[in-house]
Amino acid sequence: MDTIFFLILFPLVVAFVLLVVKADAARDIIVKAAAIVIAAGSIYLAVQYFQNGGQYFDFSNEYVNYVMMVIEACLAVYIIITGIRHKKYLASVFAAIQTPLLIWFELTEGHHLEVVNNLYVDRLTMIMALIIGIVGSLITVYALGYMKDFQHHHAGEKDRRPWFFFVMFLFLAAMFGLVTSNNLIWMYFFWEITSLSSFFLIGYTKTEEATNNAFRALIMNLLGGLGFAVGILILGFVYQTLELSTMIAYATMYPGIMAIPAAFLAFAGITKAAQMPFNSWLLGAMVAPTPTSALLHSSTMVKAGVFLIIKLAPCLGMGNFAGLMVMTVGGVTFLLASFAAISQSNAKKVLAYSTIANLGLIVTCGGIGTAGAVWAGIMLIIFHAITKSLLFLCVGTAEHNIGSRDIEDMDGLFGRMPRLAAFMMIGIAGMFLAPFGMLISKWASMTAFIDSGNLILVGIICFGSAATAFYWTKWLGKMSAIVAGTENIQQNVHKEEWFVQGTLVVLTIAACLAFPIVSSHMLVPYLEGVFGGISAMALSSSNMIIMCVMVAVVLLLILFFFGKSNKKIVPIYMAGANEGDNLTFHASMDKPMAMSLRNWHMESYFGEKKMNIIGGVITAAVIIIGLGLMIGSLVTILTGGAA
Repeated sequence: MDTIFFLILFPLVVAFVLLVVKADAARDIIVKAAAIVIAAGSIYLAVQYFQNGGQYFDFSNEYVNYVMMVIEACLAVYIIITGIRHKKYLASVFAAIQTPLLIWFELTEGHHLEVVNNLYVDRLTMIMALIIGIVGSLITVYALGYMKDFQHHHAGEKDRRPWFFFVMFLFLAAMFGLVTSNNLIWMYFFWEITSLSSFFLIGYTKTEEATNNAFRALIMNLLGGLGFAVGILILGFVYQTLELSTMIAYATMYPGIMAIPAAFLAFAGITKAAQMPFNSWLLGAMVAPTPTSALLHSSTMVKAGVFLIIKLAPCLGMGNFAGLMVMTVGGVTFLLASFAAISQSNAKKVLAYSTIANLGLIVTCGGIGTAGAVWAGIMLIIFHAITKSLLFLCVGTAEHNIGSRDIEDMDGLFGRMPRLAAFMMIGIAGMFLAPFGMLISKWASMTAFIDSGNLILVGIICFGSAATAFYWTKWLGKMSAIVAGTENIQQNVHKEEWFVQGTLVVLTIAACLAFPIVSSHMLVPYLEGVFGGISAMALSSSNMIIMCVMVAVVLLLILFFFGKSNKKIVPIYMAGANEGDNLTFHASMDKPMAMSLRNWHMESYFGEKKMNIIGGVITAAVIIIGLGLMIGSLVTILTGGAA
């Protein structure tokens, strides 16, 4: 339990220290040292509880509950005042409803409910702690160099980096608290801190666009928080419990009994995971500095939403409306977000839609609620966190050095920044090519979908995966293009950026090689404990071993042939005539034309506006119907009718 408290409190202390530190040199030392300590702490937590598979802790202190209550009230007052000042009244309304409602519950009915275990560690918590501690800490180190360039590009403006790093470490502390909380009121407390932290990070530049996007994120996450609060109230009043473990145990013994509170908690997860129709907040987060995008899109913020849904998987499934609501929202989001990514040339938007799509696939796995689907969903969480962090950080470095984040401007990146180009290609390959983990996990998802008997979901994953391959291939083609006469500018990149990106490349490959170990020693024991024994996994151990051998062969081929090419560079043939510079050619009427390599983005077919409207209408209708049915069932229970 001491390790849990350390992982929550240490980043919090570092955050307050960084708030008052102004010097770059001191900040660099503190952030790097803190990142090492946090990463080591998360590894120690996993090692400490690995053998026994986890532990529940009966830590109970009434003063802690009152402190949380006071902080919640202060945060609500801040949101109400800030919302009124910026004329974002929905934020004020949501804060004015949910916080007083939950405080009233805590002081009345909730005060009499006994919570045996407030904190816990299980194998899924270990995985999440490793993602937060390692990937999240690496992002803070990357931010050191990136934010120096960012401040240089905004010379003359107030240096607000102390505030930026304060919020980042506050965010990490809240995430550790969220994934180790068994008491749902405690989880709600940390959940709301992550929502407010994202508001601060997205609105960091204080431009009108940044402020509007920050409030959009806050409003949507507060709406999810309201759903979270309602779920807690239902659990407390109807089921007389506030513990997540008790909720899951009841659902395992009596399928469907927890569908009503699970639906409202899953709704909170859907908003946090930026599923349609709430995906616009994640797209709006792109106005923030790149470390914010990496932190929100890949390793932490959105993972809180899918973490909760994966935890709730035993309460969901094909047999109840809550599960049907979750899997439908996730499936539609995966398909249409993948289509929307095809129409984008902005690299950050491609990554954002890809993130939304992959989260949709994970949400669908949680909604199906079987052991095989949950296995695939957790594997997707692991690989997505590492690989997408790498790609976001690479795009940020490219933008600062070539002055653009547009994929169409990345011709010749191998000549200008060969190391960065290689890192990006590894990240892109990791997202959709065999034998890397994302593709294998998607294959496992398809197997789970087939086993569930839902043919519509099978079709969705087939078409969505095809769209995924299409937009990644387009980007990979741009990256692999060699343009003559380009100047190498990668010496301008900060060493912290190279270190973090290189580490994430190593983690991407290591995660693939460790696939069988993670499955057999982490996931299978966790699923056996939750589902009471599992007959088969979504992917056999022999297939996982074959995948690892393929990864090793790919690495050996690269190492064997590295630097041994005797290729002869000759002028490129373009329309029959060029001057040998490989950049221009003579067109009709002997008119000189500049070479241009452009992708087809099919905006008229898959424009983001069209995809968001279609997806938003479908998912909004599904959520309204699903929650409406749950409310109807609740009324029936409360009025003494049949459950």
